Amino acid sequence: MPDVFTKAKRSEVMSRIRSHGNAATELRLMKLMRDEKITGWRRQLPLTVRSAGIKVRPDFVFRRERLAVFVDGCFWHGCPRHATQPKQNRIFWETKILRNQTRDRLVTRELTKAGWTVLRIWECALTLKRARGTLSRLQRALKKPAR
Repeated sequence: MPDVFTKAKRSEVMSRIRSHGNAATELRLMKLMRDEKITGWRRQLPLTVRSAGIKVRPDFVFRRERLAVFVDGCFWHGCPRHATQPKQNRIFWETKILRNQTRDRLVTRELTKAGWTVLRIWECALTLKRARGTLSRLQRALKKPAR
C-alpha cells in the first residue's frame, strides 16, 4: 500500500514519535530477574554525571551496587550478529545507528568514570537459549565491589 503522506510530511510525523524504551525486552529481563529472585533494582531511574553534564536513564539501576543496566535493541544499537539494514533511506539509518552507538560509548565511559559499573545487554541475549548466560553476567556484575 502506498504511503498517504508526502516524503516531507512522513518525516515530520515520524520525528514527533518519542521513544519510551523497548517494553518487550525490558519486561523479558524483569521476568528473568524476578524468576532468579534478583532484587534491588529500579527501572529507568535518572542518573546525572555532573562531570560530563549528561543525564541518562538506564533501563535498570542497582543503586547500592552502582550498577547501570542497559538493554540494547539489536536494530537500534547495531548488534553485530542480528542488526538489519533497511533498504529504504539507507544513509539515514546508518547515520542514526552510528549516532546511537556513539552515544552508548559516551554514556558508558562517563558512568564508568563516575564510579558506576555499566552492563549492556543485547536484546538477542534475552532469548531462552541465551538467558542463562545473560543472568550469569548480571550476577557477576552485582557481586563486583562498588568503587
